[in-house]
Amino acid sequence: MERYVDVEPGIRLWARESGNPAAEPLLLVMGANASGLTWPQSFVDALGERHRVIIYDHRDTGRSSWEFDTRPYPISRLAEDAVAVLDAFGIERAHVAGMSMGGILVQLLLLDHPDRLLSATLWSTVSLAAGTDETVLPGPDPSLLDLWQHLADPRDEAAEIEFRIGHWRALRGNGPFDAGEFGRLERRIIDHAGRHDNPAAHARASTDDLDRAADLHSIRTPTLVIDAPEDPINPPPHAAFIAAKIPGADLLAIPGLGHAIGEDVVPALTEAILRHTA
Repeated sequence: MERYVDVEPGIRLWARESGNPAAEPLLLVMGANASGLTWPQSFVDALGERHRVIIYDHRDTGRSSWEFDTRPYPISRLAEDAVAVLDAFGIERAHVAGMSMGGILVQLLLLDHPDRLLSATLWSTVSLAAGTDETVLPGPDPSLLDLWQHLADPRDEAAEIEFRIGHWRALRGNGPFDAGEFGRLERRIIDHAGRHDNPAAHARASTDDLDRAADLHSIRTPTLVIDAPEDPINPPPHAAFIAAKIPGADLLAIPGLGHAIGEDVVPALTEAILRHTA
């Protein structure tokens, strides 16, 4: 079932539920500048065998409102949007799983809305404490930093798809890459959104209120941190660093996982999440 969620006057989010309607809900929180359709359908379907799965488009992605230029917001506001999605579907408590920026939002949910979470899973992300700790963690691959300078460049649809495929290739790190798979994914995303431009709104959103290092020790929700060894943005030991900050967190590495979900890692990622939510 698809629906729109009004999160504030003039701002609405597209959302969809699928899977087992009688099972415990699982909210998937996608990364920056990425529609909810970025989740591979095979992944959503596999999780749906044991969960009522909710996916949604962040603001300025997919079919949700694109208003950042006139109504800017901080990244932290997107965590409150996730709560609004749960409210709209009448969900009191849910399992949540997020990657990349979605992993940051999951950490904010753990801190600010623990009463709404049954469990949390996060991967390919950075700790809210990473900027304040003395430990020096590796940053993104320099080639990605160069690529990101061109995220919002104007391109026709064909050129935009080719750019996105190249971006996915870089995000896979040293893992296997199927250009056709990610090309089909991006065509599906563009058809869903009805537009192919990318304003890269989340790259411009404020992160000033994400310094929550002192709070992470208070988390008591069962949390799984997945290590993505091939991630070129937040490579090891980022996952271990996060797991060490959250009391009782489990740490699990999935070989071949980068900063993208290819069909080759869907089975292992699905198994890890379902084992945790069980």
